[in-house]
Amino acid sequence: MSSTDKKIGSVPYLNSVPLTYGIENETDFVVPSALAEKLRVGELDAALVSITEALFHDGYDILDGVAVASDGPVKSVFLAHRQPLGKIHTIHCDTASLTSVNLLRVLLGERGIKPIFKPLPDYEQAIQLDNILLIGNPGIDFLRAPYEHNIWDLGSAWQELTQLPFVYAVWALRREQHNEALRNKLLSAKKNGITNLTDIIATHTDYDAGFRKAYLNGHIRYNLGDREKAGLNKFIEFLKIHANKPIFDPVYVK
Repeated sequence: MSSTDKKIGSVPYLNSVPLTYGIENETDFVVPSALAEKLRVGELDAALVSITEALFHDGYDILDGVAVASDGPVKSVFLAHRQPLGKIHTIHCDTASLTSVNLLRVLLGERGIKPIFKPLPDYEQAIQLDNILLIGNPGIDFLRAPYEHNIWDLGSAWQELTQLPFVYAVWALRREQHNEALRNKLLSAKKNGITNLTDIIATHTDYDAGFRKAYLNGHIRYNLGDREKAGLNKFIEFLKIHANKPIFDPVYVK
């Protein structure tokens, strides 16, 4: 294995496309929960995982400067609910992302609401359920089809609560298993993706070009800077209150 031949994983969602620009053939694309498991057992050296994977498990470094984040509406992480928020008892959750579940737990907990969370049986049943947490492309698909639910965008709700961005995913690197060549490859992929964002928006096949532009060039942010880290620190504060799990402070590497 050469110094650059490291195993990389990402998610098969539109929001991650700019972060794997030019390294798609070197990247294993799987849903967030499975991606986290592959990283945990050492099948990957680096993965674009939900932020809670890096916070709830020791042994990861976080690549500085890169994230999937929002600073306001995110459009692909939301609670679709038929019941008023204060009267919700049960929420069916897309189990692909623990971060979204915990973000919803925090947002509701801060309102004194503590519902029961149940796994979503499958996406086809989502429209029939009263209260559903959806993420990523399946969430976008839900919004683009007929529905009778109210939509609570969790990016908006977080921004209203904290006046800070929310970080959904980061490049988590297995400590002792990454090197400068791997980190530079991931940083270059992001730089190239942002540089070629107009081309990505024009040529990618998910949804229509108008939506791709609004989503990739507005709702989703790709920096992990001071404000994003402040938002992440605020999330950690809330997790310590609402999640009842040990949390490992993020370790950033460049």
